[in-house]
Amino acid sequence: MAKTKVTAEEALAFHLEPTPGKFEIKATVPMTTQRDLSLAYSPGVAVPCEAIAENPALAYDYTNKGNLVAVISNGTAVLGLGNLGALGSKPVMEGKSVLFKRFADVNSIDIELDTEDPDAFCNAVRLMGPTFGGINLEDIKAPECFIIEQRLKEEMDIPVFHDDQHGTAVICAAGLLNALTISGKKIEDCKIVLNGAGAAGIACIELLKSMGARHENCIVCDTKGVIYQGRTAGMNQWKSAHAVATDLRTLEEAMKDADVFLGVSVKGAVTADMVASMADDPVIFAMANPDPEITPEEAHAIRADAIVATGRSDYPNQVNNVLGFPYLFRGALDIHARAINDEMKIACAEALAELAREDVPDEVAMAYGRKLSFGRDYIIPTPFDPRLIHRIPPAVAKAGMDTGVARRPIIDMDGYKENLKSRMDPTASILRGLNARARNAQARMIFAEGDDPRVLRAAVTYQRSGLGKALVVGREEDVKRKLEEAGLGDAVREIEVVNAKNTRHLETYVDFLYSRLQRKGFDRHDVFKLAARDRHVFASLMLQHGHGDALVTGATRKSAHVLQLVNHVFDADAEHGAVGVTALLHNGRIVLVADTLVHEWPNEEDLGNIAERAAGVARHMGLEPRVAFVSFSTFGYPVSERAEKMHLAPKVLDRRGVDFEYEGEMTVDVALNPKAQESYPFQRLTGPANILVVPARHSASISTKLMQEMAGATVIGPILAGVDQSIQICSTGSTANDILNMAILAACKVG
Repeated sequence: MAKTKVTAEEALAFHLEPTPGKFEIKATVPMTTQRDLSLAYSPGVAVPCEAIAENPALAYDYTNKGNLVAVISNGTAVLGLGNLGALGSKPVMEGKSVLFKRFADVNSIDIELDTEDPDAFCNAVRLMGPTFGGINLEDIKAPECFIIEQRLKEEMDIPVFHDDQHGTAVICAAGLLNALTISGKKIEDCKIVLNGAGAAGIACIELLKSMGARHENCIVCDTKGVIYQGRTAGMNQWKSAHAVATDLRTLEEAMKDADVFLGVSVKGAVTADMVASMADDPVIFAMANPDPEITPEEAHAIRADAIVATGRSDYPNQVNNVLGFPYLFRGALDIHARAINDEMKIACAEALAELAREDVPDEVAMAYGRKLSFGRDYIIPTPFDPRLIHRIPPAVAKAGMDTGVARRPIIDMDGYKENLKSRMDPTASILRGLNARARNAQARMIFAEGDDPRVLRAAVTYQRSGLGKALVVGREEDVKRKLEEAGLGDAVREIEVVNAKNTRHLETYVDFLYSRLQRKGFDRHDVFKLAARDRHVFASLMLQHGHGDALVTGATRKSAHVLQLVNHVFDADAEHGAVGVTALLHNGRIVLVADTLVHEWPNEEDLGNIAERAAGVARHMGLEPRVAFVSFSTFGYPVSERAEKMHLAPKVLDRRGVDFEYEGEMTVDVALNPKAQESYPFQRLTGPANILVVPARHSASISTKLMQEMAGATVIGPILAGVDQSIQICSTGSTANDILNMAILAACKVG
């Protein structure tokens, strides 16, 4: 799989645009009329205030407390960067907050406390307790993190969880359960060596001991070697708890005959000799970030029987905290838990381990570009497995209920699982799947408009994201200048700039184009000028001759004009079955609108073609097509000859015997709203339509642009379908990210 590259400029731009930071807060109630304000604030708000004062548990019903977690740090141990201070940690804490939302629909806010004094820190957090349903501590250095967490757990009546400790421990335990299953060993019999006696390391060994590992079998090492009984140098009470009676003094001595190595230390801490000295089927969790104690390649070169996990996403078996903390808190919040205890953490680890042993859904395998099945290279689920949201929180919630920390137990567990499934935005998995397929395809992407800074930024991102090779049509000096102006001067050497001057294929291109256009009023001189000077035509010729795999264009010229130019090289018109399909993504829904590009005023046969093409695009995106032919009328009323063709279009599909749902003619609300559909019990759609076939290109354009401007919908397209080659035409208002999305669609050959 291609490695991705993130530059400093890209990282800063990502945090700056479209607004500074990574999230915003929106109202969930109407705030438009005086009455709304009276209910939201004074005098209406007095009623829930008094109710909560009388019965504090009602805060979970009348406020956002029950789905709100604080991510709190003082910035003393930020990622692998050390003590950056409270403000320096804010981008990381914001990032953690958006991960809570993205993976488990938990609202979260980041709080950075400007103190290194544990007493001041604890007081500040404790006093904020009424606001939140849970506290996620982050990036606090050891040993203060132990003191802070222990005190807050004792003083607060909501879950307090230090993710650097327990998040790592839970995922590590899940992976270890499966690694031991594969190697046929029992945790109570294993000799376990831990290197790194900081927050994460000690939490890992404590959780494993609570799951059955024997104290005398666990050797903990730090920078001074083995932590043995009687050692005085560099000790504290948390290390002392794991001191054992042993003659072993170095990591090298401890590793002899070890079954398991856990590393939360530094790059290169484990040598080839150490791995060679381990027991049969050794388990090596080299979790130092960004570089592991030993790489999987190095470990496997010495021991083919080793099972290796790291903290990195570019190796199999990633120990990734995002598999744990969102779902632990989701389960804890949903039972209004007083704490997250060991039993809940173990339940989370066991549920993760069990999930990895099951068949992996096709969409996950597709997203990772390889078949995943339980074994040495797949012992931990992947972060993008859609089953996590409805499998892990119920296990956590049940453990919380069984151990008496639930204020409000869940009665209907099946109903709860169904509710969890519906919480997640399905558009995210569609876009992720497309991204993964594009990465797998490694397409040589032709970006036709190398004179535009947005296109250049998209081309650089495409290549640096590991999606494939970017071929930019433009003049070298022009591309170089514009990249430098965009702060991407170092990308000049990375992307390939192509033009009529530096290609050796121009003569071939001209011959081909002349054979297509000689009977359409073009002489050879006209054709040469077209091929050599028009970048849209030149890029199309590159694609036609296999000098690239897909093409993105249209950011600088009106799409109708670009399509005309592309048609000099390809048959991309209505007559040959081309169709434009635009995807609208809004509030977790995805709807395709067609035709938004090619057909000006389609007849019923054209509408049938458009529906079939759009259904193909939907399936490419992982949707099961449900087509609605939309109009201002529903099933013949009001009567209008303008709506007649929409009435006839379903009959065209009846005749063709297509294999997807369709219905019409109908208004948009009937197409999209199940309640409105109930008024027409005879209609054939089994749910809301996800494809709207509209009467004309102008109505398509109006509706998609209205959704974009008024509702803030994400618009992808128009996607060009029904052409022999993979070509996507952007709109002139596209951002660099929009152009990148079109390149991803082109790479996946959508349409």
